[in-house]
Amino acid sequence: MDRREEIFKAIVKHFVDTAEPVGSKTILVGYHFSVSSATIRNDMASLENEGLIYQPHTSAGRIPTDYGYRYFVDKMIDWEKEKKAAEQKLTKIFQDLKVKKAKERIYDAISLLSHTTGCASFATLPDNARTFYIGLARVIQEPEFRNDPVRAAQVMEIFEENDRFISILQSLDTTDTPRVFIGKENALPQIQSCSLIVIIYSFEGYKGYMGLLGPTRMKYPFNCAVLEKVKELLEN
Repeated sequence: MDRREEIFKAIVKHFVDTAEPVGSKTILVGYHFSVSSATIRNDMASLENEGLIYQPHTSAGRIPTDYGYRYFVDKMIDWEKEKKAAEQKLTKIFQDLKVKKAKERIYDAISLLSHTTGCASFATLPDNARTFYIGLARVIQEPEFRNDPVRAAQVMEIFEENDRFISILQSLDTTDTPRVFIGKENALPQIQSCSLIVIIYSFEGYKGYMGLLGPTRMKYPFNCAVLEKVKELLEN
């Protein structure tokens, strides 16, 4: 590909990306041609004479003509390169969409958990970098916490310390059936006034932790059954 074609290709790319006419200085600086601005202008004049580009307004830069686009499509595209770029972009968007949909489903699951049990419910997200939680405000309104603001603040703090909470979940002997950790069985002092029920979920190729946190005065059999059922609903 000679210099004039490279310049034409740069004009097409710039206009497609920005919808702005492009001048010789932009081409020279933005696309790193090792020639003078005057040379660029001469080449652009030749491209205009050939009908590949035109000047939409006086003192404006140039943009491709319909004939220019036809020439570009028919003779200048590296289709294999474009196919690879398209596949990469589609794969990334598909993956992002998959994660987004997974997060929505997981959020619905823990919302159902919290409303059914009255406990705070939580789940680590597919990227495992954050934790969703719902219902904490309801828990700290329980008598055990309402009359002890320090204890309530400690429980709130553990959810806010996201990385620490996830590391604790990872250290637990957790399986795909509910495990119950009562009071002082919890490794963190902040939640030793609570009980924790945790299960491992698997959804759309992702694995994470899901569970309930509430006062030690909780309905253990019912809450375990709800957690197991919500996991089943999520996975199926």
